[in-house]
Amino acid sequence: MKLLKRISLVAFVCALALSSCTPADNANSNTTATTNTNAPVAAPTAPAAQALTASTERPQSVKDKATAMGEADTASPKLKIVEPREGATITGSTVRLKLILTSDKGYKTGKDPNTGMGPHIHVILDNQPYEAYYNLEQPFELRNVSEGKHTIRVFASRAWHESYKNEGNFQIVTFTVKGGGGDASKPTTTNTGQVVANANAGKSANANTGAGAATEGKDMAASNAGDVDPKKPLLTYSRPKGENKGAEAESIMIDFWLTNAKLAGDGGEYRVRYSVDGGEAKMLDKWQPIWLTGWTDGKHTIKLELVDKDGNVVPNGDYNSTSRDITVQK
Repeated sequence: MKLLKRISLVAFVCALALSSCTPADNANSNTTATTNTNAPVAAPTAPAAQALTASTERPQSVKDKATAMGEADTASPKLKIVEPREGATITGSTVRLKLILTSDKGYKTGKDPNTGMGPHIHVILDNQPYEAYYNLEQPFELRNVSEGKHTIRVFASRAWHESYKNEGNFQIVTFTVKGGGGDASKPTTTNTGQVVANANAGKSANANTGAGAATEGKDMAASNAGDVDPKKPLLTYSRPKGENKGAEAESIMIDFWLTNAKLAGDGGEYRVRYSVDGGEAKMLDKWQPIWLTGWTDGKHTIKLELVDKDGNVVPNGDYNSTSRDITVQK
């Protein structure tokens, strides 16, 4: 009997121990599962906020270049378009540009072989990003130009792409291509292979763009003049464009050319409105470049518009409201 009682007591103790252990194990198991399920997940790192600061003062790097340029920095270059003539009809898809440049204070165009930079002419087909023309003794051609009406605008620039704003520098011609215009499936290029327009740019990545377009990061499109009137107020977008790397990305210049319009700060009635990445629009009341600092890396969109005293875009062949995509890599 005593043996039976001992066996029963041992069994009771073991059962009690087993029952008390089991919930504890389950509790640990449940606690572990709950912790894993509800562990906070780190939020993705947000891109750095971009706070741009505008200044009309040249950055030190530009001041140094201006000093090296000497009195040519304050020159008054003047251009004349010899070809194509105003109102000309051109048969075939190749348009040759011929210019005459005159200037004081030793200004002349040319590219430094070491830096790849130098004073040059900005050449703009319709409302596309400009191409730089360095050697006026060498031919400059636009190839595969589509049929229809087109414009060419030109003006002299410093090595860092700041335009001269003296009278006689800016020239524009309107012409028509007929009888054998360009192949719409291929881009319009210069004779050196730089792409200036591409009707198929948005249809497939890097289609028919060539190395020039990839290097410049241009917002390519089909190119037509529209009904631009050279006698009406006209805004010509110049800078910024393309890729901006390293030191050049620290301070990026906004520059433009005005024709038949005077800004409010210069005694006129017009203003230039600009915005970056669709943000707050700001006004420029004087015709001079500004430099923006505080850029973040990546793609950005700059929009320039010529507006009247009421803030309305001045109509002129859709040229007075222009957007450009640029890339920044510091």
